[in-house]
Amino acid sequence: MDESAVARRLANLRETVRIGARRGPVSICAVTKGFGSEVVALAQRLGCDAIGENYAQEVQSKIAEVGTHHPPVHFIGRLQSNKIRSLAGVVAVWQSIDRASLVDELAKRVPGARMFVQVNATDEVDKGGCRPGDVASLVRRARDQGLLVEGVMAVGPTSGDPVATRRAFASVRRMADDLGLEGCSMGMSGDIDIALEEGTTLVRVGTALFGERPSVSRNPEVI
Repeated sequence: MDESAVARRLANLRETVRIGARRGPVSICAVTKGFGSEVVALAQRLGCDAIGENYAQEVQSKIAEVGTHHPPVHFIGRLQSNKIRSLAGVVAVWQSIDRASLVDELAKRVPGARMFVQVNATDEVDKGGCRPGDVASLVRRARDQGLLVEGVMAVGPTSGDPVATRRAFASVRRMADDLGLEGCSMGMSGDIDIALEEGTTLVRVGTALFGERPSVSRNPEVI
């Protein structure tokens, strides 16, 4: 991978974020799923705020290869309760908590963990996330068990329709505000501008930084 090309893309992304941010500083989570451990090391060298991974086995093998020198790991994919224990020493922020059983297991295995509640803001059956009406109860449940709820996470519509994207992101920002949460993790390679306009505080970007993945992803939600 051409490190200088990635560095240029990251610099351009940082400028886009700086100009477009509506709610203060916006973090960049470099999505390294599907790439090898060398991309994690590259993200470290370039000073990315965090890396995003979707699959338990993949992130474990990568971190074992790169050792302690890597940006904080955000888990952003579908999560099974039985994977939390094995990921406890690897993941810094859990972005895809979307049901009570995950809240309970996370509180048990990783007391005080940093997390986001993932909401399905587009009502698509193939997307992860809880129903919008369940967000408040999950936030309360997590807080009651000592977890640090940083915000709400969502994926834009699969269609990429800008009107639907804006509607979804605006609703997520309102949910976060209503619950007193500053964080909103929304915006990927194809919809960053809309996410910035609607108040995201963290964007998840992979292909716009590193190019096309060398393997076909098993999960289309985070790109």
